[in-house]
Amino acid sequence: MTKSDIELDPLWQNLDWAIGQMLIMGWDGTEVTPQIRNLIENHHLGSIILTAKNLKSAEQTALLVQELQTIAHQAGHPQPLLIALDQENGGVNSLFDEDYICQFPSAMGVAATGSTELAYNIAKATATEVSAVGVNLILGPVLDVLTNARHQPLGVRATGDDPQEASQFCIAAINGFKDAGVATCGKHFPSYGNIDFLGSSLDMPIITQTLEELSLSALVPFRNAISAGRLDAMFIGGVGIQNTGMNVMHACLSDQVVDDLLRNELGFKGVAISECLEMQSLIQEYGVKGGTVMAVEAGNDLVLLCRAHDVQLEAISGLKLGYENGIISKDRIYTSLKRVLRMKSVCTSWQQALNPPGLPLLSKIHPTHLALSRKAYDHSITVVRDKDNLLPLSQSLLQEEELLLLTPLVKPLPASAATKSLLEKGTKGNPSLHERWIHQERGAIMSGEGVFRELGRSIARMRNGKLLHTSYTANGLRPVHENLINRASAIIIVTADANRNMYQTGFTKHVAMMCHMLRGTGQKKSLIVVAVSSPYDFAMDKSIGTYVCTFDFTETAMASLVRALYGEFTPQGSMPGTMRKSKKVSKTRQQWLVENYDRDRDVPALEELLKTLARSSTPSLPYLTTSAHSFELFNPHVEEAHFVVRNSSTKTLYGFAATYYTKGVGAIGALFVDPAKRNVSIGRSLHRRALRALLQKQGIKTIQLGLTFPGVFPGVPVDESGSNKSWFDNVGWDTQFPKRLANMVIDDLGAWTAPEGLLQSIQRASISFDLIHGLDNAESVLNHVATHAGPEVVELYRFALQETNTSGVVRAKNSVDTLLGTVIICTAASRLSTYIPALHSIGGGDIGGIIAPIVPSTAQSRLILQGLAFMGVRQNKAHKSAKSVLSWVLDEAHEPLVAMGFEVQQTFDEITNSPENWSDLS
Repeated sequence: MTKSDIELDPLWQNLDWAIGQMLIMGWDGTEVTPQIRNLIENHHLGSIILTAKNLKSAEQTALLVQELQTIAHQAGHPQPLLIALDQENGGVNSLFDEDYICQFPSAMGVAATGSTELAYNIAKATATEVSAVGVNLILGPVLDVLTNARHQPLGVRATGDDPQEASQFCIAAINGFKDAGVATCGKHFPSYGNIDFLGSSLDMPIITQTLEELSLSALVPFRNAISAGRLDAMFIGGVGIQNTGMNVMHACLSDQVVDDLLRNELGFKGVAISECLEMQSLIQEYGVKGGTVMAVEAGNDLVLLCRAHDVQLEAISGLKLGYENGIISKDRIYTSLKRVLRMKSVCTSWQQALNPPGLPLLSKIHPTHLALSRKAYDHSITVVRDKDNLLPLSQSLLQEEELLLLTPLVKPLPASAATKSLLEKGTKGNPSLHERWIHQERGAIMSGEGVFRELGRSIARMRNGKLLHTSYTANGLRPVHENLINRASAIIIVTADANRNMYQTGFTKHVAMMCHMLRGTGQKKSLIVVAVSSPYDFAMDKSIGTYVCTFDFTETAMASLVRALYGEFTPQGSMPGTMRKSKKVSKTRQQWLVENYDRDRDVPALEELLKTLARSSTPSLPYLTTSAHSFELFNPHVEEAHFVVRNSSTKTLYGFAATYYTKGVGAIGALFVDPAKRNVSIGRSLHRRALRALLQKQGIKTIQLGLTFPGVFPGVPVDESGSNKSWFDNVGWDTQFPKRLANMVIDDLGAWTAPEGLLQSIQRASISFDLIHGLDNAESVLNHVATHAGPEVVELYRFALQETNTSGVVRAKNSVDTLLGTVIICTAASRLSTYIPALHSIGGGDIGGIIAPIVPSTAQSRLILQGLAFMGVRQNKAHKSAKSVLSWVLDEAHEPLVAMGFEVQQTFDEITNSPENWSDLS
């Protein structure tokens, strides 16, 4: 926004109005109450959180939200209310309506499919549905990494234990939400993935990892999601942090967590939302007034108070008192207000808020979403082991043989049609700290017993025969269980978070031992264990020979399970995170059939692969601005050969590699694989084929990873985990001495000015500059480049010189006309942007290019480089470019360019090896 909403609307000068926009509140009940109306009308409340206790159906939700927005509109609110909802799928859905709202797998269930494309489609479908009833902010995705996966209450709500995989799936989900027009809120910062419920004096869990440990794992998805640039808000967790460098009692009240770590270190510029401050520990420690002020002081923009009206009024008065006492400044209030209004401006308007699409849209999209739901669940079902080939049951169990189903009596979990009536009846009993903290009260509940009863009926229908079914509890193996086990030829045991319900582990092991003993007497006792929540229950226990995971036990998941057990489809899901990788690596190295790239056949599939990679990658990787045409030079001086691994039946590309050869240098210019197909040796197969092609070239002297022209990947992308480089280590590259290269940028060229004294220094050094086009006067330039850079850089310069209308070369010379340095400059219209993605604009203003500065090392190198960059920036400004991108900058040149106002955008390592490293392939 060129002007803030505060400047546009004088209403915001009234601090009561501004403070109302800094709060997000909810209430219990399915109708608008006088209390929530009062908050909107008289206290100018700007944001509402809806929970399962507010929502009965899609139709009722749409009417409820429309009424809330109408109240705000009539009360004079300049912008609509934010309407927030937890709709994580799997076990946590606040809105359930089997006629209009589709059930999709949990985050871990989606990860089990291995498809970020599916993650994107599910997120987009979910957001489209909730948007249709007026919701404009989804509290998701869950960005937490399960550092201690087996014992964490988040369980399947998180993607898994691998930070890079979590990043890919979460970014795909964010893109899906955003493309459906809904704002996103990552959670739970700094992490709920490795928390300790023991030894805390607080009524909440604690994080004991150091910041360094968090940075290497837990913070990675948060950092990557922020870098991706589409995350609107961040939910700050209600956890304590106790380690050698930090002693924080409540993360959401700590400026060390919100302002220092989230904003300053990770660079988050969006809305920070606090955990609900109606926590007993916080109330006892600080009181609601004090806690609310502390939350704002810490850097939160929206303070959450879930349902108690008296507490909500106290929070409002606390903020006003904080201002009166000088604890909270006017600037601080307006900083948060601007962030909140900016988020509202991208996810809602009065036209949208007062006219939600409602049931007509939901009816139209429901069949498509149902098909997507079934596909997602079918793809998520995972057979971890089936040592004795018991699956499908239709082949291992005769019609007359008896099948026993043993299911646990589990505590309520979120939404299902089977027991929606429980919502109306209410729930009894006081939850433990552990259960309270999980926040499942925000999602609708279902009875595990009811769903498992329906599971039994479905299995009986599928086998068209009798099924024995009973439950088990913490009382262990009873005579009734023993009798049924003796009768049955096959037993299915269902577990749900056995690592946190140890009676299930004991019971299952007892049954497994009993079956083993009975098999020793010649009886048929097939045992199948199905984990319907956390997949870690028996993932490592090889004594359980057949082990299946579903990742949630909604009715939709159980329906897919039954189809999988009886062979209607072959389960293709896999354990998420590190267990997926270890399982795939343990397989024999699969050799994939690698084919030559065929332009006519493969361009559409390559474009789709690039889109898939863009959806699951951070913007620091170039997929979003790369096309299939970016890899083909058609240059007579460069031999190129590209390769694909493809599904010849579906025409889908699983992976792509591009190779180039010129004057003794062979390069792999690109190598990438569909995220859903990684860790099964596709990359290795492409890499091997690419090397074999290069090693066959006559006169080859060096082989390198990365290329300047085309410059899609100038080298191996540098990532904090080092995973990219370690992959190439593992396939045989010596990566010890890379050439570090970067793309740098001036984001706001209009506001840029030359550093003071630069022009005078250049003049004193008698350095002059000129701009040339065409090849007529280019011999000295090409000789200069050939002397100080590789042959592919010479071809880049040759290409730029031939683009006489849109690019040229700036020369730096001394007083006797000796060439000191060169750089390419180009306009946004140059064809160079096809081959160098950093020059390609995405919806913003034009980008001017300053490419491949070649400056030999001398006493004047720094000044020459700055002079060339200055001339490039001046040319870019003259052509009305909004940004300047300086591409292919050597590591040692960063500092003088940073001094000029450039910032590092992307970093790569160009790696060069001798062909002798690959003598086994030649």
